[in-house]
Amino acid sequence: MSNQLEVATLGAGCFWCVEAIFQDVIGVDRVISGYSGGQVENPTYQAVCTGETGHAEVIQIHFDPSVVSFGDLLHIFWRTHDPTTLNRQGADTGTQYRSAIFYHDEQQQKDALASLAETEASDLWAAPIVTQIAAFIDFYPAEEYHQNYFKNNPNQSYCAMVINPKVRKFRAAFQDQLKQSQSAEESKL
Repeated sequence: MSNQLEVATLGAGCFWCVEAIFQDVIGVDRVISGYSGGQVENPTYQAVCTGETGHAEVIQIHFDPSVVSFGDLLHIFWRTHDPTTLNRQGADTGTQYRSAIFYHDEQQQKDALASLAETEASDLWAAPIVTQIAAFIDFYPAEEYHQNYFKNNPNQSYCAMVINPKVRKFRAAFQDQLKQSQSAEESKL
């Protein structure tokens, strides 16, 4: 990893699921679950779950752009959640589960809009994409027990029934973008 890490902030439903996927990507230094896109400072998980703070559950990805580009991360983003469902991912419903890209600079904005246009023009999704693309304003890390949730709780029922199938599907589809250690771990799931 170079010392020049960049940050991407993405919302794609439950942050436990999204965190588990992007932690596996080569070039990703760390992933932090948290909240962004709302109007309340330092929100708690309980407050965000009410839908009244305006925040989305998001992850911040700290990545080495010499190894994985923002565009590469977006390619994975579009394929590992359903960006056509408004305020919903699977059984998780509410504005906090919205699909969102919070860009950090003008280049990320351009890349996000180009990636959206490319994805809309493809046959990846039949329904219109409803992903919010907005300027990054703030990020509040989620409580400690939300961090590394899948890694720390693999036998918890939500992890076993919801996250594990998503991670397995991701690993099968993106084998060339996995960290080396993940290839060996895949056989253990």
